Amino acid sequence: MQQHHYLGDLAKIGHTLWYVALVDGQWAALLSFSASALKCAARDRWIGWDYRRQYGRLKLIANNSRFLILPEWHLPNLGSKVLALCQQRIACDWLAHFKQPRLLLETFVNPARFSVTVYRAANWICLGQTQGSRRIQGGYSVRGGAPKLVFVRTLQSDAQLQLSRPVIQAHYAQESPKIMLAIEHMSALPSYFKDIADPRRAQGRRHPLPVVLAIAAGATLCGMDGYKAMAGWAKDLGAKARERFGCRIENKRRIVPSETIIRNLLIRVDPNALDRALKRWNADYGEVDQSLAIDGKTMCNAIDEQGRQTHIMSVVGHDSAQCYTQKKSAP
Repeated sequence: MQQHHYLGDLAKIGHTLWYVALVDGQWAALLSFSASALKCAARDRWIGWDYRRQYGRLKLIANNSRFLILPEWHLPNLGSKVLALCQQRIACDWLAHFKQPRLLLETFVNPARFSVTVYRAANWICLGQTQGSRRIQGGYSVRGGAPKLVFVRTLQSDAQLQLSRPVIQAHYAQESPKIMLAIEHMSALPSYFKDIADPRRAQGRRHPLPVVLAIAAGATLCGMDGYKAMAGWAKDLGAKARERFGCRIENKRRIVPSETIIRNLLIRVDPNALDRALKRWNADYGEVDQSLAIDGKTMCNAIDEQGRQTHIMSVVGHDSAQCYTQKKSAP
């Protein structure tokens, strides 16, 4: 690979599988499949997911990061045959080696160098071009890159549906969802909680109330359920993310609130004030609903002072699946 591929060898990127195609016992082609691209506009539009879901499901996609047919083995149909053989076995191989399922394959091809007929012949779908940016420290650069064609190949017929559905099936769910917030969301969240009264005593406060609530809200938006999960998500935040949330500096390092601090504040803060703040954030950054649904249910074993069963009416957005308001009542 180092000798014959124009990009050279590839360092291991997360989970990686290497394949060697043999013809009459001799090496004819080399392939590697590794971690998917974090962002690809053409792919993400085709799948139909949004940033709140995609980062927890990227592990269901493998990237064909290298494909090399050795110089003396440029035979008719060899490339498409090798790709077809890989497609047939990679899902089982990945599950056996890494205990994770795979639904989709992707690859990026430089059209200035290749005619891409191999992928088309193997029934890969061309989704368009990348923007030509490349990953650098601290973000992306538009310099030094060339737009590449984006190809995908489903490993099962409903792969697109499974990747885009609001609630993914348990079989495909990852052990810990990793969903990212946009930079502007991290920076804006604390400002929505600055007017909420702090129920804690001034003595011993290590973390400002807006910071704790912003981290708890961010963790919840990213799929964390419970105080322990929120604290774990906060602990995994990088230096830049901690700065955007406004975390305090201690010993030249920004620190995050612990599980105890998050729990003690959330159970004492005014729930109505917190609800209003979250509604303001959702109005500014949440999905826009074209229609609303009114739903009601009877609470089992919930009896009011007059002995009547309690009912809850909710208004839910069709597009965002967000609950806008709830009202508890009794007939």
